[in-house]
Amino acid sequence: MAATFVFAGASAWALDRPAAEHALMEGRVDELVRMLVGSQDGQSQLLLCRAYYAEELGDQAVTACEVALQTLHDDSQAQLWMGRAYGLKARNAGPFAAMKLARKVKSSFESAYQLDPHNAAAANDLGEFYVGAPSIVGGGVDLAADLADKISGTMPEAGHRVRAMIAEKQKDFPTAEREFRAATAVANRPEAWVDLGAYFFRRSDGKQAVSALEHAVALDTRHGSPTVDSATLLQENHWGLERPEHWLRQYLEGSAKSDEAPTFRVHTKLGLMLKKDGDVAGAKIEINKALALASNYAPASKALQGL
Repeated sequence: MAATFVFAGASAWALDRPAAEHALMEGRVDELVRMLVGSQDGQSQLLLCRAYYAEELGDQAVTACEVALQTLHDDSQAQLWMGRAYGLKARNAGPFAAMKLARKVKSSFESAYQLDPHNAAAANDLGEFYVGAPSIVGGGVDLAADLADKISGTMPEAGHRVRAMIAEKQKDFPTAEREFRAATAVANRPEAWVDLGAYFFRRSDGKQAVSALEHAVALDTRHGSPTVDSATLLQENHWGLERPEHWLRQYLEGSAKSDEAPTFRVHTKLGLMLKKDGDVAGAKIEINKALALASNYAPASKALQGL
């Protein structure tokens, strides 16, 4: 079946697209790449772009997304992932190349939002860029504030989030906390509670951070990516290992996996936690599970060498 998929063209792609998307959601990157080798249609290249992005392979992600845009230039999601791929590549680029790539990030995110003003992910990523990027590459809190005004009516959670980021950058911490809390109140979504928890950690308020993250995980009843994000924040801020490990296992055992929290990354995180806890054998099991899914994931290879 896979061979038919690779070479039969667009009709086979349409038939097997659910299987390919499921492989991406499950983190089976090596399998997905084998499925799509030789396919040049836009949707398959977009899936490849997302797979390479998950593996932190910036050059490959950019190449795949650029091919995808040859036929999907008017697709909001394709433009969004193009911007993310450029951003990933910029992380390992020299200063001049990074500036050039940053301008491409801005252009792609703006296109993604303009093509679909209801695309919350595009609005969030564009807002993050405006707040975080220097003006020389197109950033600016004035642009972020204008975006927040535009989206507040249709996407109030995203509007509050952008305003919170602006206030935090300007060191207006009371307003930042108020806006992050307002984002949680709009729809009581776990992602907003993760943002609030991350904010409290940045403010060195571990007690409130942990409380917000526990709320996020309680709301995330299917144990999806917010559960992984919550575990990661606890781990990075040195709030024990037992609870983060439990949350990561809930994700791996659940049915809400996605490329927002690639499975091989979660296995790697879990392996590093086990190593820190002295369980080297358990750590090797988890790292090898990661590499079985994504053999080119460099952090997993590095982690295995360190065991």
